Amino acid sequence: MSSCSTPPPLPSSAVVTAPKKPPPKLPKPPPSQRKSRSGEGAEPRWDERRLAGTVDYDRGERRAWVRVDGVGRENIPARYRIRVAGSRQQRDWKVSEVVDRVMGLNHWEDIDGVLNSWIGRFARKNFWLLVREITATGSLEHSVHVFRWLKNQKNYCARSDIYNMMIRLHARHNRTDQARGLFFEMQEWRCKPDAETYNALINAHGRAGQWRWATNIMEDMLRAAIPPSRTTYNNLISACGSSGNWKEALEICKKMTENGVGPDLVTHNIVLSAFKRGKQYSKALAYFELMKETSIQPDTITLNIIIHCLIKLGQYGKALDIFNSMREKRTECYPDVITFTSIIHAYSVCGQLENCKAVFDMMLAEGMKPSIVSYNALLGAYASFGMHEEALNIFKSLKQSGPRPDVVSYTSLLNAYGRAGQPEKAREIFDMMKRDSCRPNRISYNALIDAYGSAGMLAKGVEVLREMESDGTEPDVVSISTLLAACGRCGQIVNISSVLLAAKRRCVKLNTVAYNSAIGSYMSFGEYDKALALYRAMEENKIRPDSATYNILISGFCKAGKYKESLKFVDEMMDSRITLSKELYSTLICVYSKEARSTV
Repeated sequence: MSSCSTPPPLPSSAVVTAPKKPPPKLPKPPPSQRKSRSGEGAEPRWDERRLAGTVDYDRGERRAWVRVDGVGRENIPARYRIRVAGSRQQRDWKVSEVVDRVMGLNHWEDIDGVLNSWIGRFARKNFWLLVREITATGSLEHSVHVFRWLKNQKNYCARSDIYNMMIRLHARHNRTDQARGLFFEMQEWRCKPDAETYNALINAHGRAGQWRWATNIMEDMLRAAIPPSRTTYNNLISACGSSGNWKEALEICKKMTENGVGPDLVTHNIVLSAFKRGKQYSKALAYFELMKETSIQPDTITLNIIIHCLIKLGQYGKALDIFNSMREKRTECYPDVITFTSIIHAYSVCGQLENCKAVFDMMLAEGMKPSIVSYNALLGAYASFGMHEEALNIFKSLKQSGPRPDVVSYTSLLNAYGRAGQPEKAREIFDMMKRDSCRPNRISYNALIDAYGSAGMLAKGVEVLREMESDGTEPDVVSISTLLAACGRCGQIVNISSVLLAAKRRCVKLNTVAYNSAIGSYMSFGEYDKALALYRAMEENKIRPDSATYNILISGFCKAGKYKESLKFVDEMMDSRITLSKELYSTLICVYSKEARSTV
């Protein structure tokens, strides 16, 4: 038998295959390079927001909302799946469904009961997702309640992003102390703050106007070896600018550039806004000229600030040129409601009421919905000239198609009737404001007092002053000045001393306008000694007289034929370096001419 015998045949059911090597595992790409799974045939990620909705073709209604799945029953740890298996009280809700159920309750109701019925609470990944969605609603009470429940869960682990979201939410509600408390709490949980934490905390103090706190927080950030980002600098500049500290805001902007973090458009807008709040309009224009030399192009916010500054400086033509360039699309930014409202205000200051209405109609023609500020700007323009019929028409259109009228709207209409010499109509608007559950403020009461005072109805004005105090609104210097001016119109010299005494009892410090009203009232009755005593009282109280003060005194003594006394006031005015007005120039010409005639 041969030694090379063939092997025995294999059974027919056997199959011989070569051994296969397992395929090599490819590394997962980083999140920034992964393809989106929201394409066709791909399931959404567990933390991905997706749009959902329904359409009712019969009723012609549609409804859209955002859904987030989260980690469901099948992906929680096995020991928890066994624990909740067969339980009718445990629900496999999606994260968005949990948020909807929580928001459907009041914050004092059983929110814990809803959360304890959610199977997804056993997955730690759902915690930050739940906080993200609940804080996105903006409800502080519900978010605080959910966060408190979250920290009582056994599988909870403190994370910086969760605390950052809660700090940002407290910042939106101007709850600075609570935001700072969360900052210290996260460190007690051994959760290290990051750049986002410091940014959120700086933003919280900036919203509250606590710019020194914001500066100290940034110094703590530097001591923690966390480099500040452009957002950090922007938040700090905004904190200083919102408090009117434009110098500090500009210094931080310089440090920002020195540290290699270049300013962007947001930074420039914040600095311009700081100049605007600090009433440094010329500096804002100079900064804008420097900004134009860079490669950063201004946007609508930038030009709105510049238009506002130009209007405040009385450069209406330049403001209008920018507005026209925006409308003609010579720039890349288009005017918005704020732009149109600023131009309405500019025309109102110039007394061009027809152009005010034309700009308002232009805004409507552009398809924009005017804001309450836009309506109030047009109402104020008509009110300043006593055009009550036009103001009433705008007020009616505001109630029909616009937002709900506020206290400024009612006060402007009231003022229009007051300027038109119809105090009873002004009172009707005041009563209507109360009926419409709009609480009058101090300006509303002062406008009604002025309406009665301009009509010579001093007793009615005093009644409004008493009503003002009974409603819990303290009178101010404007209220006193209005009554003092009304005394002069009504010819009641006794009431001047009574009003001054009332101001003293209420600790109302008189300003230049109030003194001018009292001095003018005394001068109209020929009480020159009392008028002169008030003028000397201004010096004692360190209230600086203005051109109106000297105009009242010089013209009053001139009409009485006391030219030497009038010329003494002229010398005092020159020593005080008072800027002469047109009225004062006319008075001086009259004094010198009469004094020359008397010496001939």
